[in-house]
Amino acid sequence: MTSRVGIPIFRNYLCTMRENLSSWNDTIVALATPPGLGAIAVIRLSGPSAIEIMSGVFSKKSLSTKASHTVHFGKIINDNAVLDEVVVTIYRAPKSYTGEEVVEISCHGSPFIQDSILQLLQAKGARLAKPGEFTQRAFLNGKLDLTQAEAVADLIASSTEAARKTALYNLKGGFSSDLQVMREKLIKFSALIELELDFSQEDVAFANKKSLELLVHELQEKTKTLLLSFQLGNVIKHGVQVAIVGKPNAGKSTLLNALLNENRALVSEIPGTTRDTVEEYLNIQGVLYKLIDTAGIRHTTTDSIEQMGIEKSKEKILAADIVIALFDASTTTAAQIKEWKQELLGAEKIIFVGNKMDIAINSTLETDNALSDIIFIAAKDKHNILALENALHQKAVGDGLNKEGTIVTNSRHVASLKRLLFALNDIETGLADNVTGDLLAIDINHALHYLGTITGQITNEDQLDFIFSKFCIGK
Repeated sequence: MTSRVGIPIFRNYLCTMRENLSSWNDTIVALATPPGLGAIAVIRLSGPSAIEIMSGVFSKKSLSTKASHTVHFGKIINDNAVLDEVVVTIYRAPKSYTGEEVVEISCHGSPFIQDSILQLLQAKGARLAKPGEFTQRAFLNGKLDLTQAEAVADLIASSTEAARKTALYNLKGGFSSDLQVMREKLIKFSALIELELDFSQEDVAFANKKSLELLVHELQEKTKTLLLSFQLGNVIKHGVQVAIVGKPNAGKSTLLNALLNENRALVSEIPGTTRDTVEEYLNIQGVLYKLIDTAGIRHTTTDSIEQMGIEKSKEKILAADIVIALFDASTTTAAQIKEWKQELLGAEKIIFVGNKMDIAINSTLETDNALSDIIFIAAKDKHNILALENALHQKAVGDGLNKEGTIVTNSRHVASLKRLLFALNDIETGLADNVTGDLLAIDINHALHYLGTITGQITNEDQLDFIFSKFCIGK
């Protein structure tokens, strides 16, 4: 049996973990900037003894009396020897990233100095942080929910404008707000149904079942919208694989060089020059595209190495998100092109591109209405390359990046949203079958549970360890 909704169902995990926070009474330390040589490095301390430990190695007066969010210049001393001149910033609990006492040390970026300071602080009582432990403490102290914590890692890993904007939106609580609204609406009805159960002998109805049906339909549509956004979110987070395919000497390598605006691939008039796939990355309008120049595909070849390249090309075509089907427009007739299009009708991931229009004998190809969806280029002269880039972007993301709202980028969130949708469907079925209130309450509790697994209101220590283990150590 599921517990009554009148008892907060999300209390279980957080209460347990916050009780366990008393055992998290140690202070952690880690390098917050990338390891290696640099002008400046930042070392971060967090925990109840952070300021005390720092005071023990700092040349200035005790930091224990200093106000939060203040900056202090001084020296780090070890056995009367100066390790470095540093700038120390203090953040007092709870007004810090982790919600604990936090000290950030800006030191010179020598790897030797960084290591010396880290060893000294550990000798004074700090423990080296585990990956993501600073953000994990921020989550456990209620500074962030789990979607925001995961957005921190996404923001750090972002390599395009689209990825940055999406991660920042989630970090600011955009996704969390959507889920909170859904949760509050469900809890309101849950409370009314539970009230009916308390007064079951009086046969009193507090919940309007028609209103609940409308709410369930609204939440189903919202959940479906979030699930559909994952297709775009996956593109934003991981990029788009684009295979450039075609017969030998169609100009695939020339096209790759034109898109990259550099001579990356070997170009030759000899068919079959490209024996292996060549992979490069291109940023188009804030989205990352992995361009794969494949070996030219022809039906017969006596060259065993070329044949291996062709087989590898076919594998890349199957794995690609988008395929640029390149053909030589100077030697291909309109009838042949139309026949190819007909054969591949419904292949949504294909973009037909006619190359070598600069030497094409039939210049009417571009004006043929039946070929209006084909992009004609001259890769050698970079003619109409922008049109191809726009077509790639349109096929990959459309106008999705211009729309406001949450874009789901995390497969963990998708798994929970799918379970949420199943639970909402169960509520819908229960309402249609006119089941009793106690059974409806169970289904609603299931939906609330899956909402809670996304934000971290329902989780366990193993899940947290897995999620935060993917973070960098200093975050």
